[in-house]
Amino acid sequence: MSYQERKIVVSIISSLLIFSIYTLYVVQHAEEGSMTSDSDFSFWGSFILVLLPVSIAAKIMIHIVFVIFNKVATNEDGPSFEDELDKIIDLKADRISLYVFFLGFILSMIPLVTELPTYLTFLALIFFGFLSDLSGRIAQLYFYRKGV
Repeated sequence: MSYQERKIVVSIISSLLIFSIYTLYVVQHAEEGSMTSDSDFSFWGSFILVLLPVSIAAKIMIHIVFVIFNKVATNEDGPSFEDELDKIIDLKADRISLYVFFLGFILSMIPLVTELPTYLTFLALIFFGFLSDLSGRIAQLYFYRKGV
């Protein structure tokens, strides 16, 4: 397995863990009824606004630990440059990720124009945001293994 593939696998696992642990923590500490209330948007706003810096900080720390462990385990440094293949793979994976997020954004507007509760909009936005990141990483792994 190449350095890029190992890095992507660590990123996928860390994204799953961070999102799962944070979601479980917030659900356990949420006030009664604040998640399903149609008028309490502060809960969902704080959920998203805290999730972003928490996930960024955790991913930075996990990436630093990965680089250290990779150096110790394999005695090889990460690549010091990106070639055209890496850039093409990143662009294709970003495109897939954006398609998933755009689809999720469109689907998340459905509760706003129907009689469905509005908290479903926030649930869909959060879920498809996570799914878009995950699909982009999985696409990168696929492109590194199978080629572009």
